[in-house]
This record gives sequence, structure tokens and C-alpha cells, in this order.
Amino acid sequence: MSLSCSVQELLFWRDVKKSAVAFGASLVLLLSLATLSAVTVVAHVALALLSVTISLRVYKAVVQALQKSEEGHPFKTYLDLDVTVSPETFQAHVAVVAQHLNRGLQLLIRLFLVEDLVDSLELALTMWLMTYVGAVFNGITLLILADILAFTLPPLYEKYEVQINHYMGLIRQQTKDLMAKIQAKLPGLVKKKPE
Repeated sequence: MSLSCSVQELLFWRDVKKSAVAFGASLVLLLSLATLSAVTVVAHVALALLSVTISLRVYKAVVQALQKSEEGHPFKTYLDLDVTVSPETFQAHVAVVAQHLNRGLQLLIRLFLVEDLVDSLELALTMWLMTYVGAVFNGITLLILADILAFTLPPLYEKYEVQINHYMGLIRQQTKDLMAKIQAKLPGLVKKKPE
């Protein structure tokens, strides 16, 4: 199963327990980062994990000593897992990342060097609106909101897909009509047709 399928199953709450754990853990982590430094949060998470694993290891050792059994290490199956990344797998992932990075850089060059005036103006308008968003919310607050929306919007969309698609179609059509009117009044803003 691919990573995108796993994430999709979490966001659509296919397995309620896994989704609840993922949502709760991500929300607690983000809320912790909102109030504490990243170093403190990482240290506390590591200490909590170590407390659980050390306690379980000591508990199993005591139980084995009292029962005189040879069950072995409680984490033996995890210790035996092969977690190495092969050079081929690493290179494949790097190639995919490089491809996305190159596309992003080309897009940034195209937008900032005004290859298409309309696209660059749309970016300028978006960045101007983001200044107001940034004045109201800081980055961690936006991440918390994104986390909450990521776990609530997909199930809502799945439930009300027909109605949402209908209204989104109306909004798209009105936006196209508005852009056509603006472009008709300002002929210099007409987008070039791709060749």
C-alpha cells in the first residue's frame, strides 16, 4: 500500500481508531509547538517514548525472572526489522523530489519574471491577501487549522459531494465570466494560448 493511500485512508476516517490517534497526536504536537519551543517538544516526546519502552523492558525482565521463563526481549521483532534504505530506493525518492523542485523553480521564475501578466497579478493578489492572513495568524496557528481541516473536510466532502460540486461549478462559472469581462475591458491582460 502506498503512502498516499495510507494518508487518504486516515483523512477519510476509514479506520476510526487509527484516524483518531493520528489526528489527536498531530493536534497535540502542533498545540505543544504553539506553546513550547521545538527543542522542548522533541525532548518531551523522546522522554515519553523512552519512559514507555524502558518501563515495558524492565517489567518484562522482572516477569521473566519471577516466572523463570525465556521469552526474550519484548521488542525483538522490531529490533530484527530491516530499516535500511537501499541506494536505489533513495535515488528514486531523490529523483522524484528533484523533479518537483525543478517544476517549482520553473513556476517561480515564470511568475516572478512576468511571463504571463495575469498569472503574476494573481500571485501578487494572493501574496497581498496573505499579508492580512499573516497579520491575524502565525504559522503554527495556520498549521493547527490546516490539521483540523484536513481531518474534517474530506469526510464532509464525501458525504455532501453532489451539493458541493454543484456550488463549486457555479462559483467557477461566475469566476470565468468575471475574468472574461475584465479581460474584455483590458485587452493587454488576455492570456496567451498555449502553442
